[in-house]
Amino acid sequence: MAEDLFLPKLGQTVEEVVLINWLVEDGAKVDFGDPVLEVETDKAIFNVEANAKGYVHIGPYQVGETLPVLTVVATIGKQDEGFSPSGKSGPDESVEKEPDEIIESAQPVMEDMKEDQADKLAREKIFVSPRAKKLAGEKGIDLAKVTPTGGKGVRVVEQDVMNFMQKATKATPIAAELAMEVGLDISDLAGSGPKGVITRSDVEDAIRRRLSSPVAASSSPAQPPQINYADLKVSEVKPLRSVRKLIFDRMSASVHTTSRVTLVTEADATSLVAFRERLKAEKSESWGFTPGYNDLIGLIVARTLRAFPYMNARLSADGSQIEHLDEINLGVAVDTERGLLVPVIKGADKKDLKDFGSDFRSMVDRALSGRISPEDLSGGTFTITNLGNFDVDAFTPVINLPEVAILGIGRIVDKVVPFQGEVAIRKLVTLSLVFDHRIIDGAPAARFMQKVKETLEYPIMIFV
Repeated sequence: MAEDLFLPKLGQTVEEVVLINWLVEDGAKVDFGDPVLEVETDKAIFNVEANAKGYVHIGPYQVGETLPVLTVVATIGKQDEGFSPSGKSGPDESVEKEPDEIIESAQPVMEDMKEDQADKLAREKIFVSPRAKKLAGEKGIDLAKVTPTGGKGVRVVEQDVMNFMQKATKATPIAAELAMEVGLDISDLAGSGPKGVITRSDVEDAIRRRLSSPVAASSSPAQPPQINYADLKVSEVKPLRSVRKLIFDRMSASVHTTSRVTLVTEADATSLVAFRERLKAEKSESWGFTPGYNDLIGLIVARTLRAFPYMNARLSADGSQIEHLDEINLGVAVDTERGLLVPVIKGADKKDLKDFGSDFRSMVDRALSGRISPEDLSGGTFTITNLGNFDVDAFTPVINLPEVAILGIGRIVDKVVPFQGEVAIRKLVTLSLVFDHRIIDGAPAARFMQKVKETLEYPIMIFV
């Protein structure tokens, strides 16, 4: 019997992928683990590998087509079988290979107990997988309310938590996340998905309606004479999808839901430049790379966040609490051919300069090649973005939700300035800190920025 080849789930919020290339011909013989096709999510490109040995029979799907995850795109079996899907649902993702953790333990439930007592005790004797526990903690979900399906009904797995989230909101995970980011109440939305489930398209339509409402329109300035755009020649049309679509959604959500304030200051980077030149001469050969300004400033920011936990924070999912985060995960914006990506260096403040730079370059290489994983692009708590290479002095970056702030870095340029009572040529860099004033006040944000500036001007304070 032929084996179904499914499109795998590539992250908990990935609902669909774009089929970008078949790597084998229809009828080709493959072995287990051979790459069969390439698919693109909203963040990266992935290979889908053969899950059986035999002959590949490709389904009725074309390159460029957008397909839901868990779609059977091919079958692998005998040479003469053709495309013959079994009709079964997607693979059971609730079967996880991780060790369980016990929430609480209790005595076994007896059949003759009253129903309410049995329910209570059954909830108390629940095992939970690490991924389920992590997801529940991130979303603020009480695991005692989640119906377990693993381990004969006494084990909560990640899919159980996701099912609970979808049932509670009647929305897909990515739709619920987008609505949360823009502060949209989805309780009154009519879902277009199966059984009325609210999809990402439903949330996007609601956002557009809100932005085009009379209230929003009344605050707009008088419009100039309209141009007949039908007469303009279109040179190229590109679909709004994948990375560009993700950027479109997230930037819109950030601009329309945060109260952004920008603080700008100049820092004397003369000592930083000299320190980097010394590292370049002393460490480049042994480290295998030349330390850069993103490494130095990134590590300065990460370690400064230790003393200013209110900058390493986010708004809770329900918008009722400000959550200060223990782990400092620094996002560094990277320009790629496919759009802006933000690789995240986990535990950045605990790394030394060599490990920080090595991890950053590894992720940049994967981002530029389109092979970076969703894990590398998630979990950020603060972001820096550097446009100095493009001769930009100062700019106002957009906050990377659900973070509360972002630091923009301009070019390092020689300027004539007073220094120690004399006129001198010093190397200056402009820093632009954008923060959400709903969560952080101006003075605390300024204190954080002042500390970053001081450390940048005297990098020996931390690089010793």
